[in-house]
Amino acid sequence: MAHHRPDTLMHAPLGREAAYPAHYDAGLLFAIPRAANRAPLGIEEGALPFIGEDEWHAFEVSWLNTRGKPLVAVARFRLPAESPNLVESKSWKLYLNGFNQTRFESRQAVIDTLEHDLSAAAAAPVSVELFHVDDEALAVTPLPGECLDDLDIEVTDYTPCAEHLAVGEEIVEETLHSHLLKSNCPVTGQPDWGSVLIRYRGPRLDREGLLRYLIGYRQHLDFHEHCVEHIFMDLMDRTRPERLLVLARYVRRGGLDISPWRATPGERPPEPLRLSRQ
Repeated sequence: MAHHRPDTLMHAPLGREAAYPAHYDAGLLFAIPRAANRAPLGIEEGALPFIGEDEWHAFEVSWLNTRGKPLVAVARFRLPAESPNLVESKSWKLYLNGFNQTRFESRQAVIDTLEHDLSAAAAAPVSVELFHVDDEALAVTPLPGECLDDLDIEVTDYTPCAEHLAVGEEIVEETLHSHLLKSNCPVTGQPDWGSVLIRYRGPRLDREGLLRYLIGYRQHLDFHEHCVEHIFMDLMDRTRPERLLVLARYVRRGGLDISPWRATPGERPPEPLRLSRQ
């Protein structure tokens, strides 16, 4: 599939050789406006049809204390869906590597620095938590609901097709999930593997059609966050549920994983969720 890099990514570090920084540098963070990818889906900034967050985990977080001793942690970041920008993942990784040989007075000073810099890049408040590497909050938990992956279906197309989405007349409230989600980086083309959870109240979804639709992202080029918004908008447009939550948990790459969720107002994802392959 041919792909042309969007103008907003022409200067991004993604897909380019980059030296790892020796010291902290907030200027490494590269912001990408969400608006360009949202416009084709009919999503208007300032009038979002959903609520949500992009939840990131970073597993390669380290810094020095005031005596030069290294400390390590796992970080959880939450960016609000209404933030004008997302932060490009490779720039985020390079930024975090700048902490490795930088001294901080306290763990809180690290959190304060991360929150300040990431909020500035996203142009909205970003929350940060630091966990010890064996913290129970990071324990593996399975996705709830019924898994679609054992359905014996024939698949012939691998790009998103909302026409696969169909519903019956019965109104139900259920949770479905699949581990067959795969999309691809819009710059490098590298595969992004993930699982997706769909919780809704509305006309019963045809399971085979839903699974075909989700598999359709297999050759799709887009960021994790935009894939989730694409799924959310297609489900809202085609099935008209009363309530809807779409959550994807992508496998980590470069020490970072991204788990975006989008929902109708009042919906929240189940917590905690942590898959074994993340």
